[in-house]
Amino acid sequence: MTGQQILMIVGDFGEDYEIMVPFQALQAVGHEIHAVCPEKADGETVKTAIHDFRGDQTYLETRGHDFELTHGFDEIDPTEYDALVVPGGRAPEYLRGYEEVLDAVRHFFEADKPVASICHGPQILAAAGVLDGYELTAYPAVRPEVEAAGCSWVDGVTTDGNLVTGQAWPDHPEWIAQFLDLLGTEIEHGTPAPAVD
Repeated sequence: MTGQQILMIVGDFGEDYEIMVPFQALQAVGHEIHAVCPEKADGETVKTAIHDFRGDQTYLETRGHDFELTHGFDEIDPTEYDALVVPGGRAPEYLRGYEEVLDAVRHFFEADKPVASICHGPQILAAAGVLDGYELTAYPAVRPEVEAAGCSWVDGVTTDGNLVTGQAWPDHPEWIAQFLDLLGTEIEHGTPAPAVD
């Protein structure tokens, strides 16, 4: 099934790759994805940050891009979406303070719709109180928080019911593939057309 409508909740200093890559990848296979942030309107931007892993005890953060929002948060109705993407970065630590964000997240779990979350994104899921009984992963520093929210920790990309989780952007190939499976997206590769002289 293609052409699903997917909601992505983003914010300032969300992780650049974890916003840009799934946003574009989901569009590339035919889905419509709406990116929103509380207190911002469509056409406004959020600033992203790039997290790099260079052998230190935590990630190195540098400035990313200005990512343009497709809709205002107050314009959207979560019931009209087929799935949800919650990227990581620093944005989740403040986005989880918005009750409208938590209410939107709760809808996707109550309706058993597909949810993909990565890195620090599960901080929002934990704050929404939707993780009890799930098996998931996240950025390792978030492990105590998600376990306190009632889930079981795994080290790799995992799908448990309606939820796909990964630790960070290096997990994208597997994380996005598992999310596409959960969405029921079928990708067919045809035989290349012969070159015309």
